[in-house]
Amino acid sequence: MSLTQSPYSAHVDTFTRENLPLRSTWPEFRFSLPELQYPALINCASELLDRHVRAGSGSRRCLVTDTETHTYADLLARSNQVAHALVDEMGLVPGNRVLLRGPNNPWLVAGWLGVVKAGGVAVTTMPLLRKGELETVIEIAEVTMAICDHRFRQDLNDAAPDGFQTFTYGTDEENELDRVAARKKTKFKNVATAGDDVCMLAFTSGTTGRPKATMHFHRDVLAIADTFSRHVLRPTPDDLFTASPPLAFTFGLGQSVVFPLRAGAATFLIEQPSPTRMLEAVERHGITVLATAPTAYRAMVPDLKAARVSSLRACVSAGETLPKATWDAVHDACGIRIIDGIGSTEMLHIFISAGEDEMRPGSTGRAVPGYLAEVQDPDGRPVPDGELGRLAVKGPTGCRYLRGDRQATYVQDGWNITGDVYVRDSDGYFHYQARADDMIISAGYNIAGPEVEEALLRHDAVAEAAVVGVPDEDRGMIVKAVVVLRPGAELGPDPAKALQDFVKGEIAPYKYPRAIEFAEALPRTATGKLQRFRLREGS
Repeated sequence: MSLTQSPYSAHVDTFTRENLPLRSTWPEFRFSLPELQYPALINCASELLDRHVRAGSGSRRCLVTDTETHTYADLLARSNQVAHALVDEMGLVPGNRVLLRGPNNPWLVAGWLGVVKAGGVAVTTMPLLRKGELETVIEIAEVTMAICDHRFRQDLNDAAPDGFQTFTYGTDEENELDRVAARKKTKFKNVATAGDDVCMLAFTSGTTGRPKATMHFHRDVLAIADTFSRHVLRPTPDDLFTASPPLAFTFGLGQSVVFPLRAGAATFLIEQPSPTRMLEAVERHGITVLATAPTAYRAMVPDLKAARVSSLRACVSAGETLPKATWDAVHDACGIRIIDGIGSTEMLHIFISAGEDEMRPGSTGRAVPGYLAEVQDPDGRPVPDGELGRLAVKGPTGCRYLRGDRQATYVQDGWNITGDVYVRDSDGYFHYQARADDMIISAGYNIAGPEVEEALLRHDAVAEAAVVGVPDEDRGMIVKAVVVLRPGAELGPDPAKALQDFVKGEIAPYKYPRAIEFAEALPRTATGKLQRFRLREGS
């Protein structure tokens, strides 16, 4: 496949194409497998959905919840109606960005597919995001319209600029998406997008606290299914997937939408996927492929021996390091061998892993077919097996930050530099050592310390604040804040809880500091630079 951009872009709104990073700063893309040879014109929604109905599989189950089951034909009809509603009522043209906001449910999936079918660019956000965080996403991506679950409308309303259009769903109001879509035709001619037209923007938090938008093409969405899913999970149409991450996380989008639909399988959608709730789903519905974070697997251990989990044939862990102790505890409890993996928002999904028949507990695995991985020194030279170094990856997906923001940090000499420290053994297995930056990974969530600091500093009682990640047995890491209060500040009988509650109201609640320490001053160098390592040492 040519590595130059296709001349066949369908985008009328050229914002994403104009804001791709310079081609010279892209990573080297590799399309080494036959299944990765995509045509110049391809709409990934058509490949994920329409293709199955055309092949006569429309009656197969596709989306399952506790109360309803949608077939492939049902989902195709609904997503086509959503596409019509966006085009007819909001005036969407190919290339427009559409924000999606809601928990994992059938309407969110239909909304994502409808946007992509119409040639739009899906910008899926977590329902927990607050007004300020939504304002940042809308500003960076220049979003002008949204599809939102009615239960999560208020913060979006508060964040939306003048002229912003929103379809809500989930009520019986006349102008809601449910009613509007129901009046639309169930057939829609998918926009003939180029394989390298952007179809989604996924946001990732950097250590600066300001999120970065990663840009992914139609062919990228298919590539994650045709690499990790095809060669490691090996799904069949009889599989029933479920996953805990929201669709705003590329891990969740892959496991709950892209992988099952690419294989003609089904997905069970859970709006509030606690460990207990996921185990109940396995028992009641016969889940065969489960994906969640190590923290959730560890929480399941006490119930696994008595649980009926014989239907499970593959369990995927990603989002944070899978401790060998957790792998062993799950295996000892029920015989399940968790598939570990490392991926990133920049790469879209998992690029190092190993199937059940090839895994080695304590190792992340080997490069997924279609990808190359190396452990390098700071100058980009591969280090000998057994030595520490930075992880570098190439494959059919790769980092393209919107506007090239910090592109040179992630992409160097054609390699994607993930920010992880690894060791590779002589058999090609990669062993995780640590994060190379200050990102806090807690229970599978990426949390930027400076963003939490900024939230704390918005409290009138706080003079200074510093946030670090500290080890935690259950969550891998937790957010710890060291706070200097203003003279005479009053926070009531429990000052730590008062600040925790304040932060939960400012940013997504999962980011709040679970540990708060009060100090008279923060440790700094003679030049005033904060010494974060001293804060970690004090943990």
